[in-house]
Amino acid sequence: MTLTFTLDPAVTPELRDGLLDLWADVSNAGGAVGFVAPVDPRTIRPELVKHFAAMAEGRTRLLVGHDEDGRVAATAFLSFNTHRLMTHWLWLYTVMVHPRHQGKGYGRDLLGAAADAARGVEGIEAIRLTCRGGLGLERFYGSCGYKEVGRIPGAIRVAPGDDRDDVIMLLPLA
Repeated sequence: MTLTFTLDPAVTPELRDGLLDLWADVSNAGGAVGFVAPVDPRTIRPELVKHFAAMAEGRTRLLVGHDEDGRVAATAFLSFNTHRLMTHWLWLYTVMVHPRHQGKGYGRDLLGAAADAARGVEGIEAIRLTCRGGLGLERFYGSCGYKEVGRIPGAIRVAPGDDRDDVIMLLPLA
């Protein structure tokens, strides 16, 4: 089975609910996607609305992977830079694969689809993302071609006494 990826899908109630459920399930499984377990879709909803607003303004694009049952199984947001000296690269945010699909290569597929989407945008030469240290994410992204280009020690406070590095990764597209 493979995922079917769609760039810029229509935002329907089903998609919205699927994204909220995915984000909650990933967070509650220990995923580093901006929340700490336990979390529910109601808590995540305001953050998703911010992504939708950026999409409506043309600043962000949504990439969604659906499984063979049509459920939202993976997602990433591609966000454009507004600074005139940085428009040649974009950010990749909220990269998620549902826990039930972990270990199947779908993370690599998602990153490949994101790179293909970025290559399709005129003038984009690289993708930049950040990830939470301490989970091995930088090794995963590194295995997909991303290079660590910076690290801010202790920048992410997961809980009192549990600070993690903010790791900056870059994927040149040329």
